[in-house]
Amino acid sequence: MKICVTATAGDLNAQVDPRFGRCQYLVFVDSDTMAFEAIPNEAITAPGGAGIQAAQTVVNKGGNVVISGNIGPNAFQVLSTAGVKIATGAYGTVKEAVEMYKAGKLNEAGISTVAAHAGMGAGTGAGTGAGFGMGMGGGRGGGRGRGMGRGIGLGMQQPMPAQPQAPQTSAVPKTKEEEIEQLSDMANRLEKDLEEVKKRIEELKRR
Repeated sequence: MKICVTATAGDLNAQVDPRFGRCQYLVFVDSDTMAFEAIPNEAITAPGGAGIQAAQTVVNKGGNVVISGNIGPNAFQVLSTAGVKIATGAYGTVKEAVEMYKAGKLNEAGISTVAAHAGMGAGTGAGTGAGFGMGMGGGRGGGRGRGMGRGIGLGMQQPMPAQPQAPQTSAVPKTKEEEIEQLSDMANRLEKDLEEVKKRIEELKRR
């Protein structure tokens, strides 16, 4: 079985990248031998449709399973149509994520876990929270006024990690307890993402 893990670097000890379409690397791992092939994600700089491009790469490489933090609806459709299984909520290293999947500790997603992130392009970023992209973003995001503010406006530079939006993770109505559990999981993932960002900042400062 060939498992594709989104990662921040091209090896088994790299951290899982919670983003799918804009992850740094796609690491394909043979679940039996743990032999792997790492491919830089060419879709990371795409002004739009990054999830679809990354999903097509997985399909073209013969991936059977995708392990990531979150999957958007467009990428989910491409992968599921091709018969690729999708496991979300992964964390830790690539190797750990594969082991977790093999042990049945990762749930296979039956629906996309985030809304479409169309607004990641060359925005001027007035930070008004239009849509749920980063600032204005020039995006098509049908937001609910939950923009990240501050108008990041990164254009084609290194994109910020896509942040999951709590109320949009599923179209299925949830009980209060289920929503609390889901929000808690998201908070944990965001904390891990923040730690990765801080770690990367420190690495850049030391160069």
